[in-house]
Amino acid sequence: MMIRVEGLSHGILSVPILSIPNGLCVVTGRNGSGKTTLLRLLAGISVPERGSITVDGRDPATLERGFVHEFPGKNSLFSIVSQEVASPLWFRHALCEEVERAVSRAARSVGIEGLLSREVRNLSGGEQVLCALATAVVGNPALLVLDEWDSHLDSDTAVHAEACIRAMQIPHVVWCTQDMDIAASADYVVFMEGGRVRYSGTPLSVFPALKDTCWYPPSWRWREWSSSSTVSS
Repeated sequence: MMIRVEGLSHGILSVPILSIPNGLCVVTGRNGSGKTTLLRLLAGISVPERGSITVDGRDPATLERGFVHEFPGKNSLFSIVSQEVASPLWFRHALCEEVERAVSRAARSVGIEGLLSREVRNLSGGEQVLCALATAVVGNPALLVLDEWDSHLDSDTAVHAEACIRAMQIPHVVWCTQDMDIAASADYVVFMEGGRVRYSGTPLSVFPALKDTCWYPPSWRWREWSSSSTVSS
């Protein structure tokens, strides 16, 4: 099971080949490096100008998938949280009983059961992000794409969100973030630069190459500093 990119050319992107195994993959890099473009292609929102992208051998557009971008509150379609979470299933004309069960399950999975009757516009930024996550997973996606959606979350909520996503056991999660400690806990990392994949692999194989940069996980740096201080003393 994997995401496979071959001969991709789209805008600034040039990715001859990339294989992302199932699990949680973090995509990171400087602003303008092509991360959002890659994520939109992976999610099937955009179609590659050249090349191909497959998820477990299938076109992403044919899969059940969820997408959350950096400002989810701006894309809400309905005023009440329960309606917003239900909207993907409503658009498929799902049965009312099915919708109710799925909304309850999705809300419980991200811990927003108490928000279902609230107005989306009155939610905090973090609550809006969790509402968007529930909306993205209500249909049990095979692929969940998150485009810097954690940039407005406090550290506790980000940790909670990551734990929720892990517990859902979604086959493929692609998370674009600037939080290197989240990246350090991922199963796979893709580091982009100038529209190209500079490094890809497990965190242990990618981050040593970035040790002298701001992309090195702070928690790793702190552990190394603590260890060296203990030895010195």
